[in-house]
Amino acid sequence: MSLDFRDVLTGRFSCRSFESVPVPRERIVELLEAMRGAPSAGNLQPWRFVVVTGAAHRRALADAAFGQEFVAAAPVTVVVCAVPGESARTYGARGRDLYCLQDTAAATENLLLAATAAGLGGCWVGAFDEASVHRALGLDPGWRPVAMVPLGVPAEAPSRRTRRPLEAVTRWLE
Repeated sequence: MSLDFRDVLTGRFSCRSFESVPVPRERIVELLEAMRGAPSAGNLQPWRFVVVTGAAHRRALADAAFGQEFVAAAPVTVVVCAVPGESARTYGARGRDLYCLQDTAAATENLLLAATAAGLGGCWVGAFDEASVHRALGLDPGWRPVAMVPLGVPAEAPSRRTRRPLEAVTRWLE
């Protein structure tokens, strides 16, 4: 399935209900490639993507996410991790505290848009206990989990969303 970019932007929604069908590995690889194409400060790419398909690990992620059950129900969850030390080596504290988070946010948004274009649903989950995710996945010590994205075939239609008026969020300086 291929959508016009505007349709991808307007069609993306926070999907929290998934069909119980697996996402083919080839499709997951395509989504990972979209993530890898995200911009990053100094092209350092201080990110790691952990693809979680096993039920026990998905259950542990749902528990770490304060009982958000859709995390366990999705057939796959991508955990996006920042590696602050990689950014800090070039950019010091600003790289450690900001740039690596901006970089992983860009990769996460690429994932959500690519999933939408592929006919999949996803949800950006930021409410979770980092230490619990670290333990559940056996992450390397220098990795910081910053987002979880459960993915799958949507079992729900997007609800009508509203956005603040452009005038309320934009300031022009001439």
